[in-house]
Amino acid sequence: MSSAELSSQTIDLACDEEIVLPHFVEFPSIHPPDALKKVIESQGLINHGGGGYFKETDRSPAQLAVSTEGTLEGIDNEIDSKNTRNLSSLITVMYTPNAPLGKFLKLKSRSIHILQKGKGQVVLLYPDGRIKSFKVGYDYQNGEISQWVVPDGVYKACFLLPNEEFDNGLLISEVVVPGFDFSDCDLLSDTDELIKLVGEEKAEMLKGLM
Repeated sequence: MSSAELSSQTIDLACDEEIVLPHFVEFPSIHPPDALKKVIESQGLINHGGGGYFKETDRSPAQLAVSTEGTLEGIDNEIDSKNTRNLSSLITVMYTPNAPLGKFLKLKSRSIHILQKGKGQVVLLYPDGRIKSFKVGYDYQNGEISQWVVPDGVYKACFLLPNEEFDNGLLISEVVVPGFDFSDCDLLSDTDELIKLVGEEKAEMLKGLM
């Protein structure tokens, strides 16, 4: 994969941040705060194993044909093929003190993230071993960003940061293009694979995000 394919204007110039996991990532609470619980219930969000709460809110009816390598072949509203993906999908994701971490995973699709409320930190692992970490929030003068696009083939993790703006919560909208499919998702769960990517010293620092 070329450097151009891995570039993203939204994050390449974002301030690099030290990776320090807050206390509730290592010691999650049992329940979310009452204010966040009301959001979870009103939006119909569910907790999932990868971390955080989520709900799919849109899936394009248009279809993309894809090759076995994941490259796009065409667009049609009625493609009769098992190798198809929806044009796009949209989810709401929320992290709370009891579900504060989205573990490392990579997609075959480009993922577009838009911050709604709260603060968090994103960590990316590139195929060449490069690590990029940045904070998401609305404090632009101090380097936070509120939109970030993760190229396909890049591992991403996200964790909650303490904040008063949203009762220690983080609410994100995520668009995946082509649309999300479980067969296109790879969760990083092998420590040896992490070491192979970044080396033993950095792997030790990042293992809490697996």
